[in-house]
Formats: sequence, C-alpha cells, structure tokens
Amino acid sequence: MATLSCQFHLAIHRLPCNARVRPSFSCSVQPSQSNIKVVINGAAKEIGRAAVIAVTKARGMEVAGAVDSYCVGEDIGKVCDMEEPLEIPIVNDLTMVLGSISQSKETGVVVDFTKPSAVYDNVKQATAFGLRSVVYVPRITVDTISALSAFCEKASMGCLVAPTLSIGSILLQQAAISASFHYNNVEIVESRAHATDLPSPDAIQIANNLSNLGQIYNREDLSTDVSARGQVLGQDGVRVHSMVLPGLPSSTTVYFSGPGEVYTIKHDITDVQCLMPGLLLASRKVARLKHLVYGLEKFL
Repeated sequence: MATLSCQFHLAIHRLPCNARVRPSFSCSVQPSQSNIKVVINGAAKEIGRAAVIAVTKARGMEVAGAVDSYCVGEDIGKVCDMEEPLEIPIVNDLTMVLGSISQSKETGVVVDFTKPSAVYDNVKQATAFGLRSVVYVPRITVDTISALSAFCEKASMGCLVAPTLSIGSILLQQAAISASFHYNNVEIVESRAHATDLPSPDAIQIANNLSNLGQIYNREDLSTDVSARGQVLGQDGVRVHSMVLPGLPSSTTVYFSGPGEVYTIKHDITDVQCLMPGLLLASRKVARLKHLVYGLEKFL
C-alpha cells in the first residue's frame, strides 16, 4: 500500500496591488510502512490463541503463521473462535512457515511459546530466515540464554527473552527493588491454582532481583530450618511461601517490614489477556534489535 501526502504552499511576494495571490498545491505518493509479520509458535495453547487474537487486532501487525503439533490443518482463526477464519492453517513445520515469510522481504517476528529444550533451535531457524524472535518460555537455563546471546551477537539479529510479559509483574519487581533499600525484612507469598513450577518464575525473579544488593534480610531467623518458614531463595535470606488451591488467581505478594510498619506490594493475574500488551510491545521492539535482550523491563 501507499499513502498520499499533500502539501499546501502559500507564497507572498511584492506584487502589484491588483495582482492575485495563487497558492500552490502539490501531492506525492510515498510508500507506507508494511505490517510486522508475526509467527506464533505454540499457537494452539491458551496463550498462543490469545496472542493470535491480539496480533490480529493490533495496528501495524498481522499473523503470518501458526505453528503447533495440535490441531494441525485447522484454521487458526476458527481454533481461536474468531468471527471470521484467518485462512491460516496450523502447521507443525516452523521451517516451512519461515521460508514463505522470508521470500516476502518484510519484517518478521517469531513468538515462541514452546519449551526450553526447543528454544535455541527455534531462534536459530528464525535467524537463518532473517526473522527476530520473542521468547516467552519459563525455566530457560542460563546456559541456553548465554548461547543465544553469543549466537545473536554474531548474526547481528535481535532476540528478546522475556521471563514475564506482564507489565504489572514488571512494575511490582521494580517497586520491590526500590523498597529493598529501606527495609530489612522481606517475604514473598504467592498463590496458584495448580501445583506446577513452584516456586514460580516470578518469585524466583523477584528474589534474584533483591539479592546481591548489599542487604541481608530476615536476620532474626536467617538460619532457621523450620519448613513452615518457607524456602530461602538465594544467599541473602529472601523467603518464598507458595500456596496452591484450585480456583485461586495467580497472585504474587511481596511483604516488607520495618519498625512500626508493613509495606505490601501485590499483583494478581486473572486472565492470560494481561500478557498481551507486553507481547505486542516486545514484538515491536525486537524488530529493531541486533542482539539479545533479556527482560521486557528494558523497554518500559
């Protein structure tokens, strides 16, 4: 597509009194920026379906491919219960989708919702076809991130690894870091509906952020071995308590205390939709990167 750009010019010079001023009007056709082509890898998952809908509604972006080992051959629009089919079938071959997009010479991004063991190869494939990657896969190892960083640096291709896509979660983490300089006691309490991956990646990230800041927390019972006191994460005494009950929202609360006061920071996730603003932001930002960035907070 192209946009029509018009300019109106009014030039006034020294003219005779009976002369008329004639404005000039010129138009030019300028090429418009093309949409970012987004491939959803893990499209049949709950978060993948939400991502398809969010990208479809987003300005300047479009779904260009849907990859998953489930619902293969089905239209991703129908799988997402959209009003109209997108005429994009789910395929289980990432390479085939990447090849079709690379031929168009347009900006492309692969959003990876797969599993830790597949991330490195997925990013490598995307890079080979000239596409950037947004990775939202919990429990990626430090070795994998280091290998990805070295690979992206050598290839001069962008990749964003996001421990969380929730902007609210990032704001909670930033607030916790600020509070840690003013309080000597801190505990993390989280609730989840299902007992998987506990402590959660969010709790681990908060504990890591609060560690190595020159602060030792909870000195009064730092060495206690009472299991009810929770699990200590890191070397600086940050404790986490995980509560699991069906029906509970995904919630993370950080408690700080000092003489005569308690400071509480809480964040609840009630629906996967809360991750979509962060996903769209990540997809737009990674399109300009030429190296790996860890953490969406770098762009807030």
